[in-house]
Amino acid sequence: MAEHSNKKIALVTGANKGIGYETARRLASQGITVLIGARDEQRGKEAAAKLRAEGLDAQFLRLDVSDQTTHKAARSFIEDNFGRLDILVNNAAVALDMNQKPSEVDMQTIRKTFDTNFFGVISVTQALLPLIRRSDAGRIVNVSSGLGSLTQNGDPGWEFYPVKLLAYNSSKTALNAFTVMLAHELKDTAIKVNSADPGFTATDMNGHRGYKTVEQGAAVIIQLATLPADGATGSYFDDRGVLPW
Repeated sequence: MAEHSNKKIALVTGANKGIGYETARRLASQGITVLIGARDEQRGKEAAAKLRAEGLDAQFLRLDVSDQTTHKAARSFIEDNFGRLDILVNNAAVALDMNQKPSEVDMQTIRKTFDTNFFGVISVTQALLPLIRRSDAGRIVNVSSGLGSLTQNGDPGWEFYPVKLLAYNSSKTALNAFTVMLAHELKDTAIKVNSADPGFTATDMNGHRGYKTVEQGAAVIIQLATLPADGATGSYFDDRGVLPW
């Protein structure tokens, strides 16, 4: 534990690829010890090894957001090795109802989406919050989406107005609600909780159709993960500023 006592410790879920990997890389580039949260051991270890090859402090931590046993194991590992957690980036997510009409999405798809994008985030956060409370400046970033904004979804002039994915969009709306509730609970602490919208970023989730790079998509997450003491909490940001709920 002494080796890491003066370094910040960050955990990024779903960090073996895409925005999660770039977020981990950028945080590690700032001298932060980064735990690569991933459910696939081989891919997680490969991602961590790739970052270490760049001289960055990264290691794999098995974490399946849909499996509570891994949340408890992660808490034990972090506590035993570092004693605290400074940054939690809840990035892991799925989009399973692409091109499906809201009236036709089956309940299994909706439940599976919420299990990962909403219930999983709550479980991971609750498991690790006692360790984040030990940080001098805890930061929790919930990676949301502009598609989770009810205001934008109701605006015919919005660029993505036609994209009405019942399972995905509503899971991100629920995630935003969790951000608001948790931030209120922690308002008298040093912990800041915010939602981040990376924007339409080219990733596996959208078949790399996004027009933003992962470097651009990760920028707002990095900003919120490293907020100063007078930074915002309980809000919703993209790289241009505050978004409407």
